[in-house]
Amino acid sequence: MRRAALAGAAVAFATAALAACGSSGGGPATAGGTPSGPAASAPAVTGPAVPGPSGAPGGEPAGEDAREAGPQDAETPDLPKVPADEITPATGTFSKPQKEYLTDRVPQGMDPAAVLQTGQETCDRLRYLVKADRDIAVAAIVTGEVADAEPAVAHLCPRHQDLVDEAALGYPDGTHTGAALRPGRYRAPSPTKDCAWRLTGAKGKELAAGSSDTGRPVSLTVPASATAFTSTGCYAWLPEGATR
Repeated sequence: MRRAALAGAAVAFATAALAACGSSGGGPATAGGTPSGPAASAPAVTGPAVPGPSGAPGGEPAGEDAREAGPQDAETPDLPKVPADEITPATGTFSKPQKEYLTDRVPQGMDPAAVLQTGQETCDRLRYLVKADRDIAVAAIVTGEVADAEPAVAHLCPRHQDLVDEAALGYPDGTHTGAALRPGRYRAPSPTKDCAWRLTGAKGKELAAGSSDTGRPVSLTVPASATAFTSTGCYAWLPEGATR
């Protein structure tokens, strides 16, 4: 469980640090380049499921939809968005990258600075997690525990683009089928002691299956003939051989 414990500790560290000092990005940039407005404390981010006293994971495995989940306040699809040319801060100005991040993301009636703060906090979480363990940072994006990472990284912290690119090729716990399956070698860097997986092919034929109760990293190969890949308790699978 060393890696799973490290993952939980890293996320807890990031959350505690952000709550103590607020987002390093602060509010919107002023004309002089200095952030303005109070920095909000970071929303809590949970770590990978850690087994409880009975050995069962502490939470439900993250499914395929987890990667699509974003902050509810910044991503409210049923509310009309403020037109890009009307997005302005209460004081100062937004930089071009900030304005690009906010485009089509600010619901009517919401302070754009609050939406920007969400993106800045996402970048801060990634920065802290990378310092602890790069694999944990990538896995947190794969599972959606660091939510809405793609647009935040693209516009606000492009130095972390390699993490997003690698995460796009990974798998969270759940069942993956069809076009979502990519043949190759994968590793689970921080599984729980209840990690189990199964690969099936045509007509449900089992191609491979395995489990691990050590909490140490495990690897598997997804063959081209696989039609379904199911994982539970393994947290996230990352592609081996990715640029590091």
